Amino acid sequence: MRVLAIVLAGGEGKRLMPLTADRAKPAVPFGGIYRLIDFVLSNLANGHYLKIVVLTQYKNHSLDRHISRTWRLSAMLGNYVTPVPAQQRLGPHWFSGSADALFQNLNLVYDEMPEHVIVFGADHIYRMDPRQMVEQHIDSGADVTVAAIRQPLSLADQFGVIETDPAGRRITAFREKPTDAVGLPDAPDQVYASMGNYVFRTQAMIDALREDALDPTSKHDLGGNIIPMMVKSGSAEVYDFADNVVPGSTERDRGYWRDVGTLDAYYEAHMDLISAHPFFNLYNDRWPIYTGHDPLPPAKFVHNDGDRVGRAIDSLVSSGVIVSGGLAERSVLSPGVVLHSHSVVEDSVLMGNVKVGRGAIVRKAIIDKNVVIPDGARIGFDLEHDRSRFAVTGSGVVVIGKNEIVDR
Repeated sequence: MRVLAIVLAGGEGKRLMPLTADRAKPAVPFGGIYRLIDFVLSNLANGHYLKIVVLTQYKNHSLDRHISRTWRLSAMLGNYVTPVPAQQRLGPHWFSGSADALFQNLNLVYDEMPEHVIVFGADHIYRMDPRQMVEQHIDSGADVTVAAIRQPLSLADQFGVIETDPAGRRITAFREKPTDAVGLPDAPDQVYASMGNYVFRTQAMIDALREDALDPTSKHDLGGNIIPMMVKSGSAEVYDFADNVVPGSTERDRGYWRDVGTLDAYYEAHMDLISAHPFFNLYNDRWPIYTGHDPLPPAKFVHNDGDRVGRAIDSLVSSGVIVSGGLAERSVLSPGVVLHSHSVVEDSVLMGNVKVGRGAIVRKAIIDKNVVIPDGARIGFDLEHDRSRFAVTGSGVVVIGKNEIVDR
C-alpha cells in the first residue's frame, strides 16, 4: 500500500512564548535531548512509514537544521524525511491555514501518487502505532479517518469534538469547543476530542482541498473546514486512540497524549517524565523516540565534602551535564547544564548549556538555552519580582527565554 506521510510543522506557537521567540513550535526542546517534532517522526518511522514530508513556515531554521542533521533515511531505498518551507508556489502569499498548506504542496502528493495520505501534527507528546489507524481506515473505505482521544464530557468546550452514529465509528458532526456536547454511545460521560491526526484517501483529499481553495469564506483549516465538509458527505470515520496498542507500553503510560500548546502544559508534560513510574515512559526500547546526539561526554557528579555533594534525585540528566556540588530534584537537565557548588534546582526544566551559579536556587522554572543564573540568585521565590523580569505562567512557573540576562 503506497502511503505518503505529511507532518504539519508550521505552527508559530504564540502561547509558548518566549520558547518560540527564536524557533518554530515543533523545534522546541523537550525531555532533555529531544525536539517536539521527534515524537511524531518516531511514531511514523517505527510504523515503517518512511516517505515523510515536513511542511514548515514560521522561524524554521533550527527545525530544518534538526531534521537535516538527524532524520536521514536510506535514499537507496527511496526513503526520506524532507523539510519543505512555504514557497508561495501558487501566488504571493504564505500558508493561510493547515488546509492551504496542503493545497499549496499538492505537487508533493502528485510526485509520489500514494493511495493514502497521513497528515499528522508536529507538536504533541505521545506514542502511537499509525499502522493500526491506517488499517482501520482502509478496511472502512472512508475518505478520511480522524484520530480521537476520549476526554470527560465536562471538558468538551476545550476541544474539537467528534460526534458519531450509534455504532460509534461514522462521524456525524465535528464541532469546535461545543457547550452542548453529547456523550459517546458507549460512555455517556465522555466525548471524542480530535488529536489533529488524519488519514485520507488521496483523491478525496485532493478534491476537498480544491473545493476549499475556491471558497473565499473559508479559513482553509483542516479541522474547521475540510473535515466538516467530508463529514457532510458521510465519508468520515473516527479512530479511537484507546484502541492503539504500542509495543512495550505499560498500563500506566498506554494512551498517553499531551498537547503542549501552553507553557503550563509544557511544564506538566515534563513533570510526567521524572517519577520512578512515569506517566510517559521514555525508556521503552521497543518503540524508541529517535533524535540526534551531539558528541558529549557522560554526565558527571562531583564533590562529596560535607554539604557540598553533587546529586540528582527523581531527575532526568542528559549527556554533558556536570553537577558540581549542587543538587537537582524532580528536574530535567539538558545537555551541557552545569550546577555549581551549593546550588539547588527543584521542579524545573533546564535546557542546553544553562549554568547555575554557586549558591543559586531555582524553583519551578523553565530556563531556555545558554542562560546563566548568577551566584546566589533566587528564581521562583518572589513571583512579583520574577514577573517584572520574565514570563510567569498562571500556575506560577517562571520562564526565562533563550540567551536572556539574569541579574541577582
